[in-house]
Amino acid sequence: MKELLLNENFWIYIIVINVIGFFAMGLDKWKSKKGSWRIPEKTLFTITLLGGGFGTILGMYTFRHKTKKLYFTIGFPVILISEILLIVYIFIGN
Repeated sequence: MKELLLNENFWIYIIVINVIGFFAMGLDKWKSKKGSWRIPEKTLFTITLLGGGFGTILGMYTFRHKTKKLYFTIGFPVILISEILLIVYIFIGN
């Protein structure tokens, strides 16, 4: 598992999924203002679970989107912290 974390493709993936998360939050906010089709909340959480926690959290506060929904303001950081702890465990715990 350490080898995966040391692989540059892993870090490229992390950057890309976070950019996607950031722009997904912005797009959903824009669409909400237009009264248009929205990105499902399940999709936003999936992006976060797939490693896009920094991006979705940054997007949430940059665009002031979903900040009044407790399950976003608590859920996104909990997922991100859990993923960080898992990475730390992989490096230090093994």
